[in-house]
Amino acid sequence: MNPIQAPYPATRLRRVRQNGSVRALVRENTLTAGDLIWPVFVRAGEGIVEEIPAMPGVMRRSVDKIVEVAEEAAALGIGAICLFPYTGIEERTDDCAGAWNPDNHTNRAIRAIKAAVPDLVVMTDVALDTYNINGHDGFVVDGEIVNDTTVAALVKMALEQARAGADIIGPSDMMDGRIGAIRTALEDEGHQNVMILSYAAKYASAFYGPFRDAVGASGALTGDKKTYQMDPANSDEALRLVARDLAEGADMVMVKPGLPYLDVCRRVKDTFGAPTFAYQVSGEYSMIKAAAAAGMIDEERAMMESLMAFKRAGCNGILTYFAPAAARYLNDL
Repeated sequence: MNPIQAPYPATRLRRVRQNGSVRALVRENTLTAGDLIWPVFVRAGEGIVEEIPAMPGVMRRSVDKIVEVAEEAAALGIGAICLFPYTGIEERTDDCAGAWNPDNHTNRAIRAIKAAVPDLVVMTDVALDTYNINGHDGFVVDGEIVNDTTVAALVKMALEQARAGADIIGPSDMMDGRIGAIRTALEDEGHQNVMILSYAAKYASAFYGPFRDAVGASGALTGDKKTYQMDPANSDEALRLVARDLAEGADMVMVKPGLPYLDVCRRVKDTFGAPTFAYQVSGEYSMIKAAAAAGMIDEERAMMESLMAFKRAGCNGILTYFAPAAARYLNDL
């Protein structure tokens, strides 16, 4: 783009910044509550709401309390909620069979939400880490995270979530070929309207630490995830992964984490024009909360500025733990 403008003083760029009404008229990007996906953590039990120490203000909730969250999300106009199960070490196994149990935390929560708030969009997570005794997203055999056997398990997991009523399936595992396998299985079983939001460019990041505490994976994880999650040094590879997942049937794609990878978000959107999302992950959230608690930044302003950065980078929407607070701000509540 080569903007044409007269030399100063005929052009005074400050003219269009002189008051709030004018700034609103020329604003290039807009953020709404409908752009937000609220990640929530579901656990066993009843009547339970417990704060996650590493993520101030973020809770684990039992299924009955997740329904209350869904009702709040719908009232605030939030675009969707995304369910993540918390599982203790006693619930984890080598065969990860809990992942496709129709009565696991996620599937029970889906059914309860759809009964109470049928029009709210429900997204799920598809990966084995929250059910795996090793804490990995796939099966571990002789120290290797094996791909194809894992994909077969992910298909079973995704199908159970679709049967429970999930609107969006979110494969976050980074195994090769899982999008095509899940899409084929969904079509074969008549779930043709279930969407896939692929974690297409998910990096092996240091910013996931608080999340792993939230789902009970920190103590379980052995080794690291660098053989399947992306190298933070790469962005061309991200485009190849996005292209593959779109070709296999993904409806939408995601970059994760968010703020450290805004350049990747922009490249993905400019290259493919597909619905593009980013995940403002737990470490990003907790850093803002910690800095605000220390009096170093204004939490509300930092929250909104960080979310607008995703829109400016081309994202259609953002998964963020700030979703309810941001929605209340946007709705002037």
